[in-house]
Amino acid sequence: MSEKDFYIEAFDNLPALADNSESVKEKFAHVFYDFLQLSHLYDSAIEVVKTYLGILDNEFSVKFQRNPIHNIESRLKSPQSIIGKLQKKDLPITTEAARKNLLDLAGIRVTCYYITDIYAIVEMLSRRDDFTVIKRKDYIKNPKPSGYRSYHMILNVPVYLSSHKEYAPVEIQIRTMAMDFWASLEHQLKYKTSSDIPHEISEELKECAERIAQTDLQMQNIYMQIKDME
Repeated sequence: MSEKDFYIEAFDNLPALADNSESVKEKFAHVFYDFLQLSHLYDSAIEVVKTYLGILDNEFSVKFQRNPIHNIESRLKSPQSIIGKLQKKDLPITTEAARKNLLDLAGIRVTCYYITDIYAIVEMLSRRDDFTVIKRKDYIKNPKPSGYRSYHMILNVPVYLSSHKEYAPVEIQIRTMAMDFWASLEHQLKYKTSSDIPHEISEELKECAERIAQTDLQMQNIYMQIKDME
């Protein structure tokens, strides 16, 4: 199915767009433009956060001769994915419903070197006057039952457009390289099979997460010892 056909099928029965006098082309253009604007807003919010993270990383480099951030990745859900989520939740297929009910459309993953770096970045993001923390979850101090560790926060981010200012939520996951190593492999292993993972294997994965967490702490302690020697 082409992208155009997808939109036409998804929106064909909406009361707001079901006027038979409106051509399919006009209907599609209206829907596509709405979601194009939404994508631009959320993509811009991602860029605002990424730019600020880059500034923080550079500041650390100048002041402390080290970079706390190893890598920054971002993702923006496609219009098809957004519509799919709205349909699953039995919500109206509109950009208004998406903005009100879906907080994970824009995402950033920050990979740090040490656990202390994570909390330093969290503090600086939380302190910024024009960012509002909507939600936060500390899966480092309180790991998920699977063993997953990371710090999650959702920020409401201002985007200055040509004529006005709008806000968009951005989900941020901050983790160490060690946490990312486990999470990436665990995700790959679980999605490689269509059947449920046996309990024994889940427990083994959790044990791996515990060992990696201990290594994470050990590497941080070594870093602190070397830092104290300087």
